[in-house]
Amino acid sequence: MNKYKLLLILTLMLCILLQNSDSTNSQTRLFNMSYLYFGSLSSYIHQVDKTKGSLNVVAPNYFDITKEGQLDITWRLQSSFIAEMHKRGVRVVPFLANHWDQTAGINGLINREKLAKDIALAIEQYNLDGVNVDIEGVGHGYRDAHTELVRLLREYIPSHKEVSVAVAANPSGWNTGWHGFYDYQRLSNHADYLMIMAYDESWESPESPIGPVSSLSFFERSIKYAINQGVPKSKIVAGLPFYGRIWKLDGPTLENRSITGLGLSSLRVDPLIQKFNGKLLFDDKTQSAYATFKIPTGQSFFLGSAKLTEGDYVIWYENEQSIKAKLRVPNQYGIKGTGSWALYHETPNTWDYYTLWLNSTYFTDVPIGNWAEANINHVSQKGWMKGTTSTTFSPNSTLTRAQGAVILVRALENENYEPKSYQFKDTVRHWAQKEIETARELGYLHGKTSVKFDPNSPLTREQLAKILYNIFDYPLNENIQVPFTDVPIEHWSYEPILAIYQQGHIKGYDDDTFRPRGLSTRAQMAALMDRMSADFENRLK
Repeated sequence: MNKYKLLLILTLMLCILLQNSDSTNSQTRLFNMSYLYFGSLSSYIHQVDKTKGSLNVVAPNYFDITKEGQLDITWRLQSSFIAEMHKRGVRVVPFLANHWDQTAGINGLINREKLAKDIALAIEQYNLDGVNVDIEGVGHGYRDAHTELVRLLREYIPSHKEVSVAVAANPSGWNTGWHGFYDYQRLSNHADYLMIMAYDESWESPESPIGPVSSLSFFERSIKYAINQGVPKSKIVAGLPFYGRIWKLDGPTLENRSITGLGLSSLRVDPLIQKFNGKLLFDDKTQSAYATFKIPTGQSFFLGSAKLTEGDYVIWYENEQSIKAKLRVPNQYGIKGTGSWALYHETPNTWDYYTLWLNSTYFTDVPIGNWAEANINHVSQKGWMKGTTSTTFSPNSTLTRAQGAVILVRALENENYEPKSYQFKDTVRHWAQKEIETARELGYLHGKTSVKFDPNSPLTREQLAKILYNIFDYPLNENIQVPFTDVPIEHWSYEPILAIYQQGHIKGYDDDTFRPRGLSTRAQMAALMDRMSADFENRLK
């Protein structure tokens, strides 16, 4: 065999391997869809493009049900948009909506035979890729009729096109009311998947609790309910919200309007907080973000047609940390993937990390199999350490004194602590000033002098040991000495190093040294925090 033939064979083998690799990636990547309803028609293509290839399906509002139960093809339908999506490999599956109009929903179900045939014809006429049935606000008495509509759609729509169903989240297993309208198990016999609307744990009503739109527990229990109902995991899609809800805590507005769970886009939260000097907070128990602010007398702010006037407000909403917590769940339960309501309301950086986290690649610079991968993932999930960007962790970067202070303040849940004084002159306007002063005031750490902290200097191994010793005050066993040749008993950090060593949290190097003045990397800090997680959690009890 000459060298040219050998080269040709090797090239062909490489192509086959690459094709198989691509095929594997496409098979293992989890499904993702989103609804398209808001914004101008001219923005639709941009809305999808900014998802950076994350979407398999986009579901615009092309199909409505009239009050008479007939199909209405909405003004939103554009053949040019459908064609552009197909060029991008994105399927266009419009959602069929009654928009909570009970009369329209009921009449559509009564007229289901004709409705199903008309939808099938429209899908063929406009080169659409299926239908997502999103009938809401209809009672459990029409449960069987709803299932029958989905069965008819599956019968009339070609099998290579999608029939999916949006279903109410039902973590409490209600059988009546509009939650009882959805027969999960029987619907899954006919649908390609169920899109669980795992949001509106709180809603717009005086009866609604003030709290998350979708806590992590609510999100998970909604998935578990579907699994327990016998829905195949391959047919379960969990929906995330790109919006929040706002409450006025001290009565109606000056226009006598009660603000009780009014929905607002995630994009509106930061402008409100910045304008009124509010606080951005995070609830670890529910893994949900919230914010508080006060509108002063004489000032106001419009949210759509709602005029917010003077008073105290709270917003519960989704941020990067809460979304990332939810994006871990589909892989944990082995379900098909995620959906979202709705495009146009997500914050700009959402699509930087969404696909990565959905597919268990949490940071692009922490490859699968990295020695600290599990540690980094754990502490980032707990919110103790965050990425240096939405998609990177910088594991080999040196840990600074400021970063160390922030990590410990987060782990000890003191982020909302307000220092009584600010002593360090070199932390003024520093991004971590508040956390540094909090850590000083609570006795976790000290400055290099009474007025100098040196926030950007590296945090040495012995300094970190001393900080942890300050926090936990571990007992010392005098019969066990430090085994490190470079930490003499008279050294200032001997006791802290000995205490942390005796707890089994830190180790030395193979040459029997500890290297007290050595620098810690962010990956090493993540590993240490992970090993100490039980100690941190016990301290908070």
